[in-house]
Amino acid sequence: MSNSHYDVVIVGGGHNGLTAAAYLAQTGRSVLVLERSDHLGGAAISAQAFDGVDARLSRYSYLVSLLPQKIISDLGLDVKLIRRRYSSYTPLPGNPELGLLVDNQDAAATASSFSRIGEAADAAGFEKFYAKTITLAQALWPSVTEPLVTRSEAKKLVGDDTAWDEFIERPLGEVIERDITGEIARGVAFTDGIIGTFSASHDESLDQNRCFLYHVIGGATGDWDVPVGGMGAVTGEMARAAREAGAGLLTEAEVTALVPAEHSGGPTQVFYSHEGTAHEVSGTWVLANVSPWVLAELLGENPEPSVRPEGAQVKVNLLLKRLPKLADSTVTPEQAFGGTFHINETYSQLQTAFDEASSGRIPSTLPCEIYCHSLSDPSILGPDLRASGAHTLTVFGIHAPHSLVTRETNDDVRAQLQAAVLRSLNSVLAEPIEDVLMRDSNGELCVETKTTLDLEDALGMTGGNIFHGLLSWPWVEDDEDLSSPAARWGVATANPGILLCGSGARRGGAVSGIGGHNAAMAVLES
Repeated sequence: MSNSHYDVVIVGGGHNGLTAAAYLAQTGRSVLVLERSDHLGGAAISAQAFDGVDARLSRYSYLVSLLPQKIISDLGLDVKLIRRRYSSYTPLPGNPELGLLVDNQDAAATASSFSRIGEAADAAGFEKFYAKTITLAQALWPSVTEPLVTRSEAKKLVGDDTAWDEFIERPLGEVIERDITGEIARGVAFTDGIIGTFSASHDESLDQNRCFLYHVIGGATGDWDVPVGGMGAVTGEMARAAREAGAGLLTEAEVTALVPAEHSGGPTQVFYSHEGTAHEVSGTWVLANVSPWVLAELLGENPEPSVRPEGAQVKVNLLLKRLPKLADSTVTPEQAFGGTFHINETYSQLQTAFDEASSGRIPSTLPCEIYCHSLSDPSILGPDLRASGAHTLTVFGIHAPHSLVTRETNDDVRAQLQAAVLRSLNSVLAEPIEDVLMRDSNGELCVETKTTLDLEDALGMTGGNIFHGLLSWPWVEDDEDLSSPAARWGVATANPGILLCGSGARRGGAVSGIGGHNAAMAVLES
């Protein structure tokens, strides 16, 4: 790390920064990654969350959909992903003895489940709805690791004007209500539009449509897979690839300021602190694997407060002695927790929760969805835990916007949100979730709750927004300037020598490596 100048300096050692580092170091360029925390991987890590308990949880992010096979192959990543048989299970609020189980391998069983909850007609409507998303996914997915196409070119790629209009031009709620009639099925469909995005089904901004699109195009199938070994196994491989290619990876190195080439009179200067000492290096290219807001602050700018990114979720990790009993006797816990377990996410409940949160209140009934990593991949548990029947649960609470939290109230709001999540879970179970929670070595219940402010503090994720801001379409408008490599790859900033390489890049967001790949391609093209 003794160099004073590098071909590329990357600010942030999350998965996108590591991806960019590996690609660029493989070409012989000198690369330095500066990460402020004591570990690499950013939000995509595995960690022992509970004292004295041998379980490594994917603490912040948990499933993989948008990581292209191209990146895995190009970088030689030894990453194993498990496809889940069950897509989702959704108990009926108020009558949890009934529920909808969507089985990816048994269409007849899924249709029977629709009939059982009184939404028989939706078996066909649900299938019709998602068939159209496959059309979008197959057309658009290959483009995310290529130079940007224009809106007209993207529409031509899709080749279905009706699907384009329904999902791209009109609020998502319209097509959901056209194809699907039941409250449960409509809610299941809409949740993909609001994971990490605070919006309503008929919002004219179409924020929900963009969020939905990214949730259904991954791998050209929209499947969300379980990474064997947890998220840390994915970023661990990315770090290995970068290190073996020759990149320098420095942790506990907090970047404090950037001086772009136009002001420095030479390469971009990067100032950082490490082990209590101030350091300075320069880079022909600087790749920002931080939010655009953080980048502006590092450049000494004063971004407009009204556009500060804000997340809209609460994350809760739990470790259980066993899976809880369900009120629905026709579905096993292994089936229900084998996919995405939707709780209090009917179409109308989602709207009610949005309205309540918009008025500054924690929703009276918090919509939640649960993922059980250990059912698909028990390797994240130590041998004794595996033998005991223990399981992990990750709960993603929806419509918990950052505006509900202040630094003064964060502890209280965290406790209220955790109580709301547990209350929501208990409303559909046959026994209290508290009865099956494990305790750590201190005798504390194994529950960990992260608010948006917690994410901001731990990860530098502005406002706890998991996408670093509002998502953009994976194309540009027809009249946009694509004359530079940075513009063509969707990673440009106002400073030519500084590129976005994180979730804030166009086509960034989620654990994908796409932002890092595309920033690296822009450098290689320049």
